Amino acid sequence: MNTPLFIASRMGASGNNSNFTGIIKKIAILSISLGIAVMIISMAVVTGFQLEIREKVIGFGGHIQVTNYDYNVSFEARPIRKNQFPLDEALLIPGVRHIQAFATKPGILRTDADMHGVILKGVGADFRWDFFQEKIVAGNIPELSDSIRSDEVFISALIARRLQLQVDDAIFMYFIQEPPRIRRFNVAGIYETGLEELDKVFILGDIRHVQQLNNWDSDQIGGFEILVSDFEHIPGIEDKVFDMLPYHLDARSIRMLYPQIFDWLGLLDMNVYVIIILMILVAAINMVTTLLISVLEKTNAIGILKAIGGSDTLIRKVFLYHAGMLISWGLLWGNVTGILLCLIQGHLGLITLSPESYYVSEVPINLRISHILLINAGTFLVSMTMLILPSYIIARISPVKAIIFR
Repeated sequence: MNTPLFIASRMGASGNNSNFTGIIKKIAILSISLGIAVMIISMAVVTGFQLEIREKVIGFGGHIQVTNYDYNVSFEARPIRKNQFPLDEALLIPGVRHIQAFATKPGILRTDADMHGVILKGVGADFRWDFFQEKIVAGNIPELSDSIRSDEVFISALIARRLQLQVDDAIFMYFIQEPPRIRRFNVAGIYETGLEELDKVFILGDIRHVQQLNNWDSDQIGGFEILVSDFEHIPGIEDKVFDMLPYHLDARSIRMLYPQIFDWLGLLDMNVYVIIILMILVAAINMVTTLLISVLEKTNAIGILKAIGGSDTLIRKVFLYHAGMLISWGLLWGNVTGILLCLIQGHLGLITLSPESYYVSEVPINLRISHILLINAGTFLVSMTMLILPSYIIARISPVKAIIFR
C-alpha cells in the first residue's frame, strides 16, 4: 500500500477540514479551473482566428507561387511557359496536393454610376474552387473549360455592393495598356470571405482573357499555384520546388506574398503566451498558499507522524499528493468548462463579430487535443514544481512542539 497516498486521500475526505481550510481549498480548485478554462478558450479562439484568416489568404494565392522574378505588387509580370516548370516532378513531392495555373491583370470595373480598381485573376479548368464554393452568397461558380473562353466572372460581395451589381449583370472592365482595351463580362456569382483586404481587389475569370489582353499564346501563363496538404510543411516543400526551377523562375510561399497579414497573425501568439503564463502563475501561487495552510492546520498530525517514525520525506509526499489531488480536481472542472464552452461556440456560433473589423462573422474555434494536453501538463508540472520548496518547511517542525500545537 502507498502510505503517503492513503494518508493524503484521508486528508481530502469530507469533514476532515476546518471551515476556513475547506474554503481555501475550494478557492484553489476554482482558480485552477478558471485558469484552465481561460487557457483552453484563449488557445482555441486565437488559433481558430489564425487558421480562418490563413485559409482565406491561401484561397486567393495558394500555398506557394511559382512566377518570374519580376513579378511585383502591380500584378503585371512577364509570362512563363508551362513546359518551363517540371509539373509532373513537382506533383511527386510529398505533401503537394495540387498545382494550378493562373495569370493576373489589373483593370478598372466601371458602371454608369461608379468605378472600382481590381485585379482580374485568370484561372483555368484546373483551378480548385473548394475555398470559394463555401463562400458563395449568390449565383454560381463560373463554368470554365479547356476549349471555350468564358465571359463569366466571380466577384466579391464588397465589389457588388459598391458597384450595385447582381448575378447575371453585365459589367465592363477597362485595361490601361497600349492600346487601351475593354472587356464585357457577366457576373456568374458573388462570394464573400470577410477579408476586405483581398475581397476589394480580386475578381476571378477565364485565364484566356488575360492571355489575349497580353498577346500571349495558350502556353504562356502568369505562374503556378501549389497547394500543399499541411501548412507547416510549406518551407520544406518550397525549398524542394525552388531547387528544381530554372534560373529565371522563383518560388515564394504565401507568407512572403502577404507578409503584413502573417506578421499580424504572428503577434497574436504573444497574447496567448501572456495569458497562459499569468493563469499558470495564479494557479501555482494559490496552490502554494493552500499547501502552507494545510501544513499549518495539520501540524498536530505532522508531529504524531514524526513521533511514530515517519520521515520528513514521507510527510512531504503526503502533502504533495494531497496538493496533486486538488490540482487534478481543478484540471478536471477547468477542462469540462473550457471544452464545453468551445464546443457550444463552435457548433452554434453564439458570439458574433463585425466582419469589417475582425474579418470573421463569429468567434472561430480551433479545439485541438494536443493543445489541451500541453496546457494540462504544463499547469500540473509548474504547480507541483512550485510546491516542492514550500514542502521543505515540514523538516523544521519539531515533533514535541507539533503535538502540543493548538
